[in-house]
Amino acid sequence: MSEAGQTDPAPAPGRHQATTDHGDLAVVMTGGGARAAYQVGVLRWLGRRFPELHIPIITGVSAGAINAAHLAQHHGTLTQATDELAALWRELTPERIFRVDTPGLLANMGRWGMQLAGGGVRESRVRGLVDTGPLHEMLEESLKPVDGVMTGIDYNLHRGTLRAVALVTTSYTTGQTVVFVQGRQFETWSRPQRRAVEARLGVEHVMASAALPLFFPAVRIGSHWYGDGGIRLTAPLSPALHLGAHKILAISNHYARSNEEYDTPEVRGYPPPAQVLGVLFNAVFLDVVDQDVMRMQRMNDVLRGIPKEKRDGMRPVGLLVMRPSRDLGTLSREYEPRLPRAFRLLTRGLGTRETSSPDVLSLLMFQEDFVQRLIDLGEEDAEARADELSAFIEHNGVGD
Repeated sequence: MSEAGQTDPAPAPGRHQATTDHGDLAVVMTGGGARAAYQVGVLRWLGRRFPELHIPIITGVSAGAINAAHLAQHHGTLTQATDELAALWRELTPERIFRVDTPGLLANMGRWGMQLAGGGVRESRVRGLVDTGPLHEMLEESLKPVDGVMTGIDYNLHRGTLRAVALVTTSYTTGQTVVFVQGRQFETWSRPQRRAVEARLGVEHVMASAALPLFFPAVRIGSHWYGDGGIRLTAPLSPALHLGAHKILAISNHYARSNEEYDTPEVRGYPPPAQVLGVLFNAVFLDVVDQDVMRMQRMNDVLRGIPKEKRDGMRPVGLLVMRPSRDLGTLSREYEPRLPRAFRLLTRGLGTRETSSPDVLSLLMFQEDFVQRLIDLGEEDAEARADELSAFIEHNGVGD
């Protein structure tokens, strides 16, 4: 196998063929709110280059869970699935994700104030800064669950094009990371503060995984309340490994800044709430991917230095990471003036105009023009690494 960002030499030019590996390829999609539109662009490129490719293992967390669920339950080719996913994202507006009308926002903010002033009186309890009822309705329309279950997943498992799909959540009731898995011939796992649970997946699991803390309300599944899966997820690649992946394509929404960019201040003076929240959300949802990638690279190096018969069942795992070539927080500033007025005033109140890279704004900017730009960027980045991606997908094994 090769390290992240490197692959074995590309095969001779000719017609692109899907990998002949069985059950080894996994696509891992991380969180990041509206930034997950970038993943759609990368997936669209894959759909055009490898229309008949099957992805046996699919995992998603936060907004990445929306993309994972769509791929896992779609009956058609990868081209059809990714085209429809792109069409779904292009239809997104803030109004289709949460209520952005002035009365609705003011009512929620009023309830927050009452709860703070009233010492947590239950009658004034508020469950999120915004009402995500519109997002639930949109997912019901697009995923078409039957009796609450995404039956397309059952179909793909039965016909053998899918091995497993995992959606990551955080249980606010117990504090654990809970990975809901639907698949065939797999074993659940348990680690400190994280465990896997077998389930027939539905819209509620997607909503729970994508419930940004404080902004979006938690979702009840059974007797527990769940929120965004990225909150405590220290090993984003772990579910794919547990489910048997031999190689992993991880699509991150995290722009890798240069040292010069890191040394350039994003704010002058005291940091506004938007800057603090942006740093917090990046640490929770995006930075952990880079750390997990480094751990896997080091483990692969160690395993390659050990004879196969002494690896105790462990093996190197192929890894390729796709990430944006532009800072999505900085990019979001160009589209901020076109946000709905009430929501724009709310975000500006947090100080999004006082920072050069309002990352928290890019998480919440579910609007058509910004989403389309991210999809385009994902396709452009994939095309720029076309040889690398093709070699990774087509290669039938990993170096050991």
